[in-house]
Amino acid sequence: MDHQPKFFENLSGTGKAIGVLTSGGDAQGMNAAVRAVVRMGIYVKAKVYFVYEGYQGMVDGGDNIVEVSWESVSSILQVGGTVIGSARCKSFRTREGRLQAAYNLVQRGITNLCVIGGDGSLTGANLFREEWSGLLEELAQKGKIDEEAVKRYAYLNIVGMVGSIDNDFCGTDMTIGTDSALHRIIEVVDAIMTTAQSHQRTFVLEVMGRHCGYLALVSALACGADWVFIPEYPPEEGWEDSMCVKLSENRARKKRLNIIIVAEGAIDCHNKPITSEKVKDLVVQRLGFDTRVTILGHVQRGGTPSAFDRILASRMGVEAVLALLEATPATPACVVSLSGNQAVRLPLMECVQMTQEVQKAMDEGRFVEAVRLRGTSFENNLNTYKLLSHKKPDAELPKTNFNVAVLNVGAPAAGMNAAVRAAVRVGITEGHKMFAVIDGFEGFARGKIKEISWGDVGGWTGQGGSILGTKRTLPAKYLEKIADQMRTNNINALMVIGGFEAYLGLLELSAAREKYDEFCVPMVMVPATVSNNVPGSDFSIGADTALNTITDTCDRIKQSASGTKRRVFIIETMGGYCGYLANMGALAAGADAAYIFEEQFDIRELQANVEHLTEKMKTSIQRGLVLRNENCNENYTTDFIYQLYSEEGKGVFDCRKNVLGHMQQGGAPSPFDRNFGTKISAKAMQWISRKLKETYRKEEGKVFANTDDSVCLLGMRRRNLVFQPVAELKTETDFVHRIPKEQWWLKLRPLMKILAKYKTSYDVSDSGQLEHVAMRSPKEAETGAI
Repeated sequence: MDHQPKFFENLSGTGKAIGVLTSGGDAQGMNAAVRAVVRMGIYVKAKVYFVYEGYQGMVDGGDNIVEVSWESVSSILQVGGTVIGSARCKSFRTREGRLQAAYNLVQRGITNLCVIGGDGSLTGANLFREEWSGLLEELAQKGKIDEEAVKRYAYLNIVGMVGSIDNDFCGTDMTIGTDSALHRIIEVVDAIMTTAQSHQRTFVLEVMGRHCGYLALVSALACGADWVFIPEYPPEEGWEDSMCVKLSENRARKKRLNIIIVAEGAIDCHNKPITSEKVKDLVVQRLGFDTRVTILGHVQRGGTPSAFDRILASRMGVEAVLALLEATPATPACVVSLSGNQAVRLPLMECVQMTQEVQKAMDEGRFVEAVRLRGTSFENNLNTYKLLSHKKPDAELPKTNFNVAVLNVGAPAAGMNAAVRAAVRVGITEGHKMFAVIDGFEGFARGKIKEISWGDVGGWTGQGGSILGTKRTLPAKYLEKIADQMRTNNINALMVIGGFEAYLGLLELSAAREKYDEFCVPMVMVPATVSNNVPGSDFSIGADTALNTITDTCDRIKQSASGTKRRVFIIETMGGYCGYLANMGALAAGADAAYIFEEQFDIRELQANVEHLTEKMKTSIQRGLVLRNENCNENYTTDFIYQLYSEEGKGVFDCRKNVLGHMQQGGAPSPFDRNFGTKISAKAMQWISRKLKETYRKEEGKVFANTDDSVCLLGMRRRNLVFQPVAELKTETDFVHRIPKEQWWLKLRPLMKILAKYKTSYDVSDSGQLEHVAMRSPKEAETGAI
């Protein structure tokens, strides 16, 4: 779509007042949203007010509604919960309460509200908006406000952001807080696994989600749980027997522990509750296993927000202010939400109605419908979980006589093992014989290849690094030997999980097809690298984990800097020439600047940054944080920037530097990387099965694939997972610097600058269109989103 960029400079907030409130249950990341609304509001010259304690504060007025400054939201980005408080409010449900709230807002000239909460809070806001003019008329009749005020404040604009750890709101892929809640659950599961392993125990974990099974489902997928109970998909009649058979089979396969996850709202097909205690008693009575129950409770709401939630909430907050500036009396109240990695606006009431439809379907026992209404992402999670958790008896498995090899290439990335597990299990389910190649292409050439079974990959999802071993070596110098191994082991398809080297490797193998028939087989690549620099995909497995490592480290460093005061830290991140980690890390950590290769900078910019920090030291925020990508400039090294800042900042601030190094490649994978790795890899394996059927030549009894579309990369593009021939991606690649020529996240760069108080221009061409909540057809769901 070729359009002129539209910049928000012409959207002025002068004369406007915005109120921001958090309502309903708290969620990690709410503070990041509040911070973004306040700073963006002030940036466009609007007045911004905190409404403390949600709707209760709006009704009570007084000190509960306070104008805020830029510094009011300093240091809240990394804090969980909500610093402006949230309360359930009975009086706002009455007209008298809303009348009082309207009076309090008009007194301060607030006619723009940004509400961060769940569907109840947003429905309340919409009702308030519909009644607004009536409420003002009534206030005028009672003599509380004059006719001039009725005219001047005639319309109330409302924009919602969904803050809820349950991810139970239709129309948005992820609500603010969901990813952080998954982090808490996975931390607990990982910790429990080690003790369960020691004692051969079964653990029943109860997670939150009264009406929505998202947390239970995704955490089951992310830890490879044996069984999961969710409200949208009750187990069939006789589930007690099936579950006990499954658990004892797993024990017989030498698995030392069982994990069962129960959503607090889990029900059976007669709408009767299934409690964690009931499940525990059943396992003890039937199997005599040593079983424990752990109820996670409010731990899931607590703790610091994940990098994903901070970036999501910051983007949503800025988008919400833009939506308020553009709102007219005719635009319906909207919700800003995320679809794929796109910020979108949706009519608030359409989303609320759809969310209520799900509950209605569940109440009426229409469970298939309930799952469909939850959206494609939920449906795909459920299907992938079913595919990977239950192994069919060998007799029921199809036999294709195809052999498929899986290998890791490049540097280790957290989530690679989850991808290998998914590939192996889906391959076995599809009837193939699966082979694991140890140590990448180098190991392949040396014949380090062995058959791998369903049980071999048990417990792999939570392991960091690469269990198969990985090397950066490219195949070009081993072509002869690799072809020999493919022939000896009769390998009919290849799945390569890795970074830029994996992409180069596939290009080399497909170029060698003319000489070696062995390479005329379907090949697919799944992107896995912390650098997130693979063309054809917006995200790579491992990048989210690395981003969380960077964010956690920056939080600690900022804490140290606030203690010593007047200190600036310069932090070097990985990424090769790709600035993704530095840029997104800066956005998630609230940094003052990020130097990246993609945006050239010179000494004048460095000087401007020093001056900016000097000004900042005069305020109450006496610390600075600067991120630098390792290859952003060969002359302005981390040491150079450190020395320049030290010299220029003499007497105003002192400087420290920190190179994060390989810790960014290590650690247990984040829930996002486990889930993304599992789903993308399962999809890639299904593609291999389709290609094997298409390219099998019956008369010759062999697979022969030599077209471009038989060597593909599976990537996430905007909202969908797409298979792209690697040959076609060549034109999109800068091979010298090993990065894609166009990168979506560069559009978020001005966001970081705005939130750090720099003047900049921000292209808002992508935002501003109100979309409708669309239900996708099953066919679209199959090919589309993850």
